[in-house]
Amino acid sequence: MLTRIAGLSARARGLLTVLAVLLLAAAGFGVHHALGPGSTATAPVAPGGPRTGDRIVPAPLAATAGPGPGYRLSERTAVRVDAAGEQAAEVRRIAGQLAEELRRPTGYPLDVTDGGPADGIRLALDPALPAETGTEGYRLTADAEGVRIAARTPAGLYRGTQTLRQLLPPQIESRVPVTDAPQWTVAAVAVDDRPRYAYRGAMLDVARHFFTPAEVKGYIDRLALYKINHLHLHLSDDQGWRIEIPGRPALTAVGASSEVGGTPGGFYTAADYREIVRYAQERYLTVVPEIDLPGHSNAILASYPELDCTGSARPWPYTGIEVGFSTVCPTGEAVFALTGEVIAEIARLTPGPYLHIGGDEVRAVAPEAYRDFVRRVGAQVVAAGKTPVGWNQTAPAAGPGGVGLLQYWDGKGRDQDVRDAVGRGAQVIMSPAGRSYLDMKYEASYPLGLRWAGTIDVRSAYSWDPDTLIDLPAGSVLGVEAPLWTETLDTPQQLDLMLLPRLPALAELGWSPKAGHDWARFRQRLAEEGARWTAAGFGYEKRSEVPWPAR
Repeated sequence: MLTRIAGLSARARGLLTVLAVLLLAAAGFGVHHALGPGSTATAPVAPGGPRTGDRIVPAPLAATAGPGPGYRLSERTAVRVDAAGEQAAEVRRIAGQLAEELRRPTGYPLDVTDGGPADGIRLALDPALPAETGTEGYRLTADAEGVRIAARTPAGLYRGTQTLRQLLPPQIESRVPVTDAPQWTVAAVAVDDRPRYAYRGAMLDVARHFFTPAEVKGYIDRLALYKINHLHLHLSDDQGWRIEIPGRPALTAVGASSEVGGTPGGFYTAADYREIVRYAQERYLTVVPEIDLPGHSNAILASYPELDCTGSARPWPYTGIEVGFSTVCPTGEAVFALTGEVIAEIARLTPGPYLHIGGDEVRAVAPEAYRDFVRRVGAQVVAAGKTPVGWNQTAPAAGPGGVGLLQYWDGKGRDQDVRDAVGRGAQVIMSPAGRSYLDMKYEASYPLGLRWAGTIDVRSAYSWDPDTLIDLPAGSVLGVEAPLWTETLDTPQQLDLMLLPRLPALAELGWSPKAGHDWARFRQRLAEEGARWTAAGFGYEKRSEVPWPAR
C-alpha cells in the first residue's frame, strides 16, 4: 500500500491542484495558452472522416490506403484470438485489454473469443512474418470484413493495438460512454511497422516531487500510446528517497519525509513498486529504476550521517534545487554495504534487465576515486543480475563487468570518453538536455520548467538525429529517452503540460524510420492528437507551431 508521509492529504493536494489549474486556465495557460514570443500562427487542420494510415504517430514504416469503406465497429464486433501454445494466454490478455478500452466509449459488448469467423478484430501470432518484423513489429490490415493485427510476438500485437486506437475516431479515448457517438470506423488500410531503435524511454523524476502509484500509472498510459517501451524512475536525489529498503529503515523514515518546496514527500513500499512494474509490463514498458550515486545523495546522508566523510551534506530537509554539492563517502566500506543492500533489494523487485546508478554532477570526488566507486557499484549491479546504466559521466568506468549502457545528456567535452567506452563494449541512450529534457521551458517566458539547457519547442524536440548527435560507430546507439525532471512540477496536470505535445516528437525519433523524418508532415499528424488527448482527459500545451484543428 502507498505510504504517504504525514502532512497534506492526497485529497487536499488534489483540491489545490484543481484550483491551480483553474487559475492557470483563467489566465490563458494550459490547453488555451496564448501565442508565445516569436510564435507564428498556422493554418489549422480540417476535421476529417476515418483516420488513415498517414495520420499515425509515430509514423509507421509503411501504410497503404486500401479500397472500400473500411470496417465499422458494431454491437456484433468480437475481438478474436488466433494463438496457440504458451503465449496464447498473454494474447488473450492483450485482447481483453483492447476490448475494455473500446467498450468504455462505444458501449459495445466486444466479446473476446478464440478463433471463429474472419470478421471483427483479430489478433494473430504469425511466425511466418519476416524475421525483420522483430519482437515489436506488426502488420495491421483493415477492410470491410474486419481488422487483423499479426505479429511474431505478443509485444508486437500490443503495439499494433495502439495503432488501431489511432485509426479510430479520437472519441475512442474517452473514459466514459460517448453519447453523441460517431461511426466507429477504421479506414481500409494496410500497415507494416517496426521500431527504429530497441530502447525508447521516458523518465519520471519522483525524487524532487513525489508522485503516487496511481499518478505514475497515468504517466505510463500516456507513454504506451506512443510505443514507448522503457520507464526510467529517478528514485533518489538530494530532496528525497522514494523506495522502501527493509534493512535500511532510515532511508524512508528520514529521507522520504520531504520534497522540493518543503511539502511532504512519500515513498513506494515493495508492494507499491511491484504494482507499478506490473502495470508497466502489461503495457510492454520495462521499468528502469535509478539510485543516483555517489552525488545527488543528500537524502541518504540525512538518513545515515556517518556516510558523509566530506562534509557535503546540507541540513535536512533540503528543499531547494541546487545540484552538485552532495556525495557519499567514495571509499567507505559502510557506503558499499549500503549500496549492496539497496541494489540487491531493487534488483529483486525489478524483472527488467537494467539498474541505473546515476553518476552525474559529482564535483567533490577526485577522478580516480570516482572511477573506482563507479566500477565497484557497477560490479554490485552485475552481481545482482542486472546491466548497470549510468549518465555519460560514468563513461571512463564503463566496460566489461561494469556500466554497460551510457545515458548521454551533457557532452561538455566528454564525447571522447563516450567513444572510448563504446570501444570497450558499452552502448548509448541519447538524451541530450537541449533537445529531450521535457522539463525545459517551451520559451523563456513559460511559467513552468527551467531553462539552464535552453528552451525546447516542439520542433526542437523533433529536429535532431540520435545517430549523428555525436560521432559514434554505427550501431552504438541503443535508443532515445525523454527525461522529465520535477524541480518545478508537482501535479499530474503540470506533467501533462510539459509532456504533451513534445513526447510524441521524441517517440517518433525512437520508432519511425529516419528516411520519413519530416517536420512539416509530423506537425500535421500531431495536430490531430489534440482531440484524442481532450477525449482522454489529458492536458496539453496548445503550441502555436502545431496547426491544431479549429473548434
